[in-house]
Amino acid sequence: MKNTYIEQVDEKWQEGFAKLVDVVESNLPEGFEENMYYDMISYVVPLSTYPKGYHCTPNTPLPFISLAAQKRHIAVYHMGIYADQALLSWFQEEYAKRVPTKLNMGKSCIRFTNTKNIPYDLIGELVSKMTPVQWITKYEGELNK
Repeated sequence: MKNTYIEQVDEKWQEGFAKLVDVVESNLPEGFEENMYYDMISYVVPLSTYPKGYHCTPNTPLPFISLAAQKRHIAVYHMGIYADQALLSWFQEEYAKRVPTKLNMGKSCIRFTNTKNIPYDLIGELVSKMTPVQWITKYEGELNK
């Protein structure tokens, strides 16, 4: 499925997107599982690890990171930066230090409109900073607020 998705990515994004997938996969802590959700390559906490699953969609694994090639940008959806203010602040500060362009970001979505400006090393560090157990703990803490 992942390879089919990458093959269908617009040519202008394909090489950068494939590299981004490789960076995420090589830095993702053990315990996350690759899946296709919402027409994106997604990395989730499997139901075998977290049977409660995602509260918005019962019986679905807990989403963590999703990658998508859109018409106008490549998107990294990282639920950890949405839920963890310290992680978000760290990412924003590091991005400003390392990347000459302004950060284009929503609540959990980091958008790249030029593959030359994707900070692969920084994305790799971001991905490595939260294990499935840490993500579950943060997620449950946010749910119980």
